[in-house]
Amino acid sequence: MIDNISWLAVYPEIVLLVMACVIALVDLGVNSPRRTATYVLTMLTLAVVAALEGVYASSGNTFYGFGNMVVSDAMGNWLKCFATIAVMVTLVYGRPYAADRDMLRGGEMFTLSMFALLGMFIMISGNNFLVIYLGLELLTLSSYALVALRRDNATATEAAMKYFVLGAMASGFLLYGLSMLYGATGSLDIGQVFKAVLSGQIKHQVLVFGLVFVVAGLAFKLGVVPFHMWIPDVYQGAPTAITLLIGGAPKLAAFAITIRLLVDGLLPLAIDWQQMLAVLAIGSLLIGNLAAIAQTNLKRMLAYSTISQMGFVLLGLLSGVINGQVNSAVAENAYSASMFYVITYVLTTLATFGVILLLAREGFESEEIADLAGLNQRSPLYAGVMAVCLFSMAGIPPMVGFYAKLSVLQSLLASGQSLYMALAVFAVIMSLIGAFYYLRVVKVMYFDAPLTATHVSAPVDVRVVLTINGALVLVLGLLPGGLMTLCANAIVRALAT
Repeated sequence: MIDNISWLAVYPEIVLLVMACVIALVDLGVNSPRRTATYVLTMLTLAVVAALEGVYASSGNTFYGFGNMVVSDAMGNWLKCFATIAVMVTLVYGRPYAADRDMLRGGEMFTLSMFALLGMFIMISGNNFLVIYLGLELLTLSSYALVALRRDNATATEAAMKYFVLGAMASGFLLYGLSMLYGATGSLDIGQVFKAVLSGQIKHQVLVFGLVFVVAGLAFKLGVVPFHMWIPDVYQGAPTAITLLIGGAPKLAAFAITIRLLVDGLLPLAIDWQQMLAVLAIGSLLIGNLAAIAQTNLKRMLAYSTISQMGFVLLGLLSGVINGQVNSAVAENAYSASMFYVITYVLTTLATFGVILLLAREGFESEEIADLAGLNQRSPLYAGVMAVCLFSMAGIPPMVGFYAKLSVLQSLLASGQSLYMALAVFAVIMSLIGAFYYLRVVKVMYFDAPLTATHVSAPVDVRVVLTINGALVLVLGLLPGGLMTLCANAIVRALAT
């Protein structure tokens, strides 16, 4: 059962786990307030893991390990590579912020971030209900601890409590749904579940009952309406560096488990889960955009913006199957559009929060929209990066967000279904409403008088990474073909197995 191929499938995960334990031990002997040795070791480890995943993904091979419990395919490897880079960028942006707020007393922030990343890896490569659930729990437990890292901050502790309670509910929903499906199909293996459902010998009601709970659990993790209650509170209450850690890379893992469970495992039930995803998508686009308009807190506004962005991801996921008929070209187009959307969303989120973290000084959280007033006069570069990201989220060309939205809308229109076309029109109207609150922030940055005359200073590594991050949002918007092809090839290979 455990052969060389099995070890090869989880090699990056082993490297990550061993190094996370080593770094936790090394940190005991580190005395510098900014944890420089721990930070450097963490970065080197993540760089090696990202390179490994990149090599795996480029080869394009698909192989299964540990008795089909783990799968290593191009889609999973690319997502793991991007998740690792996202965590690296998060730590670069977050370290000065965390150091100013006494969050680096121990090296927990680095080791917990690595364990959270390991959880994402296990979720992405899971080909078994139990493995996916274990990965999910590892990610969420690490996230709870990270949110509560500022022990003396009442808001952060409250956010951690809310996150814990609602996260436990979500995990319960998913576990209950998976156990129902296991009871009905007699297997935990996603490939076997697919065959059992396809045979048509299992009562449809039982399967749909389990499916409802699975979709509810996934919706919690993606943060879509009506399971979005935790997002605004956690985004606002958690320290900003941790908000970025929760709002960035885990979205890639949530997308992966949605593909694994719904597309790889429960594709014969597509008609049922498409209806559920359609309702979730409509709710997310509506509530996400309308609630964001009313916000004065920037982190809270971005939380509602995330909810509406995830609505778009769901639109891509639900347009892959037409009337229960699987057309491989349509499916690949739809799922690759969704994958492209989630990757570009993470890229944009990183840069947006990077600017917020930059502006936050010791004793001052740059959280209100008013705090960005006159940023262009204080620092044209950072105002430019922020503006590019906000234009991208609003879907204004030539930013990458425009192409991401366009590819999802194209996949909806390509289906030729009147319902999907109506959904596409609705999504465009909601995007126009969304553009209002993004442009409001740009107006504040460029046309309002600055509240403070202090110049924005940042370490060299932060400045360099932030500039590259902002430039990528623009460059990928001008030349989106490479990333789109990468997503399309990855999805083709993932669906072929």
